[in-house]
Amino acid sequence: MSQQAHGIGGLKFDPKKRGWPNEANVFIALIVLIGLFELIGHFTVKQSMLFDMSTSRDGTILNMARIKIIILQVSIIGIIALGVTQVIITGGIDLSSGSIVGAAAMIAMSFAQIAEVNGAPNPKAIFLTEIDGEMLPNPILMNLPILIPIAVGLICGLLAGLINGSLIAFTGIPPFIATLGMMVSARGIAKWWSEGNPISFPTDQYASIANGNLLDTLTFGTFSDTWVMSQLLNGQNPAVYFAMLAILFHFVMKHTVYGKHTYAIGSNEAAARMSGINVRRQKVMVYMIAGMLAGFAAVLLTSKNLTAQAGMGVMYELDAIAMAVIGGISLSGGRGSILGTVLGAMIFGVIISGFTYLRLDAYYQEMVKGGIIVAAVVLDQWRQRRGSARG
Repeated sequence: MSQQAHGIGGLKFDPKKRGWPNEANVFIALIVLIGLFELIGHFTVKQSMLFDMSTSRDGTILNMARIKIIILQVSIIGIIALGVTQVIITGGIDLSSGSIVGAAAMIAMSFAQIAEVNGAPNPKAIFLTEIDGEMLPNPILMNLPILIPIAVGLICGLLAGLINGSLIAFTGIPPFIATLGMMVSARGIAKWWSEGNPISFPTDQYASIANGNLLDTLTFGTFSDTWVMSQLLNGQNPAVYFAMLAILFHFVMKHTVYGKHTYAIGSNEAAARMSGINVRRQKVMVYMIAGMLAGFAAVLLTSKNLTAQAGMGVMYELDAIAMAVIGGISLSGGRGSILGTVLGAMIFGVIISGFTYLRLDAYYQEMVKGGIIVAAVVLDQWRQRRGSARG
């Protein structure tokens, strides 16, 4: 008997119709992609992409250098993708996250500057004041505690998300238009803030956010005692932040009222409103969180590079959306998960690193990424039509 009666009225459940987890499909795609690159590499470059079979180093055959590169490449954009995922689950879209990164990077870095460079006044100082008839770095706004530039970056992202969410929730304009306007405006703010000039020379504390050794300050239990984990995490602060935020928001989306309301709005906004959910407030919260994550990504990016430029974050929003889509997020809203986005980010990283490993030009990466994104959307549409037919 394939059908069993459950609940009032004898509603029947067919185990055969139990859906295969979408994350499992994404994980299988990741493994297949790695295998494909390994196979091609065996016949072309005559070496492995992720393994070092010839030299066993400290009990592992993994190519730690390449694995580190893959993880680091996707970590900062992956943090943005965590926020974009929540936006897409509501049935919205966020085209502004890359520009928010640019604006937040410029503003946050200006609060992270040191007053002197090699004994001379900081030539890149943004905040100046007249001292003895000469314009010099303002001592009050230089060498600030690390929490201040971090807070500034987060607040910049939060305000941008508040504007996005408010426009969408209270004016009824499409998310595409609202976030497109923010994309243009935030990029303009990034250029205006320092008149297009880069901002450099942060404090050592600020530089340590992305470049320090988190193993010295965070406890990872027995994992930190293993050589593999220490090699993966040493100097990989953005990856650690990405992992921590992914775990946090996975729990939030699965086990909190915020997550349940977010999915409900994406599945059926009218039904969510009728069930008592404050749809407007929820949308504002979702876009604020997405903006704040973009602001934190800006802090990590400037800390990693030790500089801020107005062009930072260009195309990051599209890469973040691509990670979410590749990870199985439905653009129609209501379906998807943080875990899927993390797996999508890893696929993204493997593609970038794989093409570099095969010594192929960068423009091939863009072609393939575009094709994968389109294929993922087509697959999602097919899956929805199949689900509707079964229903």
